[in-house]
Amino acid sequence: MKQKVILILSILLGLFMAVSGAMKFMNMEPEMPAEAVRVMEAFVSTKWLMPLVGIVELIGGLLLAIPKTRIIGGLALLPVTVGIALFNSFQAPDGMIFGFVLLAVLVFILGSACDKIKLLFN
Repeated sequence: MKQKVILILSILLGLFMAVSGAMKFMNMEPEMPAEAVRVMEAFVSTKWLMPLVGIVELIGGLLLAIPKTRIIGGLALLPVTVGIALFNSFQAPDGMIFGFVLLAVLVFILGSACDKIKLLFN
């Protein structure tokens, strides 16, 4: 039962992150408060940051959705998801819960593979 829940969550989160990453290349961003928009404009002005985040979200999301590559995709998405949670906490508090739900789901998925992750770092 737990494996089925992890599979479903991995597919849903992976596809969500992949679509979110693809949206960065189509200049489609969700509505945000004015302060958050100014911060995002600063990120976009660097010319390299948002494409990098988009690539990590796209590839990491696809890897997360595939069971054999779930760990690598989850580890790639972890810093991006932490960034989403923190950005929403400080710049767009209305979306704070959403960011932490994404982070909690990803930590749950990675926590289920804790033994395999330990092998990567030994």
